Amino acid sequence: MYDLAFWQQKAAKQTFLNRALIGGRFVAAASGATFDSTNPATRQLLAQVAACADEDVDRAVHSARQAFEHGPWARMAPGERKRVLLRLAELIMAHREELALLDSLNMGKPVMDAYNIDVPGSAQVFAWYGEALDKLYDQVAPTAANAVATITREALGVVAAVVPWNFPLDMAAWKLAPALAAGNSVVLKPAEQSPLSALRLAELALQAGLPEGVLNVVPGLGEQAGRALGLHMDVDCLVFTGSTQVGKYFMQYSAQSNLKQVWLECGGKSPNLVFADCQDLDLAAKKAAFGIFFNQGEVCSANSRLYVQRSIHDEFVERLQAEARQWQPGNPLDPASRAGAIVDGEQAGRIARAIGQAREEGARLVCGGQRLTLGGSDNFIEPTIFTGVEPHMRLAREEVFGPVLAVSAFDSEEQAIALANDSVYGLAASVWSDDLNRAHRVAKRLKAGTVSVNTVDALDVTVPFGGGRQSGFGRDLSLHSFDKYTQLKTTWIQLR
Repeated sequence: MYDLAFWQQKAAKQTFLNRALIGGRFVAAASGATFDSTNPATRQLLAQVAACADEDVDRAVHSARQAFEHGPWARMAPGERKRVLLRLAELIMAHREELALLDSLNMGKPVMDAYNIDVPGSAQVFAWYGEALDKLYDQVAPTAANAVATITREALGVVAAVVPWNFPLDMAAWKLAPALAAGNSVVLKPAEQSPLSALRLAELALQAGLPEGVLNVVPGLGEQAGRALGLHMDVDCLVFTGSTQVGKYFMQYSAQSNLKQVWLECGGKSPNLVFADCQDLDLAAKKAAFGIFFNQGEVCSANSRLYVQRSIHDEFVERLQAEARQWQPGNPLDPASRAGAIVDGEQAGRIARAIGQAREEGARLVCGGQRLTLGGSDNFIEPTIFTGVEPHMRLAREEVFGPVLAVSAFDSEEQAIALANDSVYGLAASVWSDDLNRAHRVAKRLKAGTVSVNTVDALDVTVPFGGGRQSGFGRDLSLHSFDKYTQLKTTWIQLR
């Protein structure tokens, strides 16, 4: 059923929401300005989308504040909020094909990845937080007999959520589901490269019964809409997934405005360590390729630094090259394509420059390295592998956010740990070893928010995701994410 012709026919009929959602109404930007939303795989225009700026953000924040202070959502019984979120999860799955197509057309990812992974994952997140919210208990402090002290979690108020383009629907769900479950109102700013699924998701939320004004969506450029949210005096909390540089801007905006809470999930340069005692090198090579080439390498936690014990280095690189050939980019609407287009020409250019720099610095190109033109677009990059990458090279230190792997050899466990930790980032890491003692030792010493053992990029809604250092702080997913969207209140009752 889901062949290329099927998706092409759906794409030809697809319509797009292109206006901001403020106060339950889809409206143009106050200035009338728009920006082009294009398909990176064809460079064809999809829609001209409202370019929100200060006035629009102010209206959206005001709408969210009014909904929080005077609307029913924040005071709604947990079981009632639960029903709305579960209904939204059902609607996401009911519109699975459409939402998958929107993300594929908008940012270039293979449509079947969006269909099989992103959309079901987003629905699961809404359902999981819907189920969780009426199972959270507050606390009673162990006071003396003449007092009762309760510790309760309360919604913060207005949450601004700024999400990236690499997983447009997923990242919106990661922020929205716990924020809404906790009773907050939200202003969502999708990335300018991929606003279309966020607008459709918001429409589905209204259909699910979310009261008007509780969720507002302000598409626009980061330096306009994003900056306005960061500086807004009536935003209580801002959550962000994206680059480290932009994350630093939001920290500055908080200091310049109202000291709003800022929670960041930023860049990464995740190491993948393969020890000689790993018994299944075929699986390790397959997962190593997945860890850098999935989603065109446009993954913050991508395992972009591979460290292989010297005694198996050459053999492992041969296996890895064979795996890389399975990740050649193609038409994102073709179910046979495991990789699609880079999100836009600017990002494709950055990746191409990083490949050129690696060559200039002396790294050895063993696979890929070319920018390709397919279907009239040059936004395609071959899966690329460099060996002999030294710690001082930019390829070992800077996030490329593309399908480019840096491979280095190590001799000892101590050296592997030192190489892995030699980074400004601390988001994720992987370890391959069949020595249980080594796996525990190494995992404990790696500076990363998630360490995956004998797999890569382990992820589930039940466990927290996030990192440290310049990868940011705070956690998405799991019950721990409620920490970002709630505040603790102590109520002390003195008894007579």
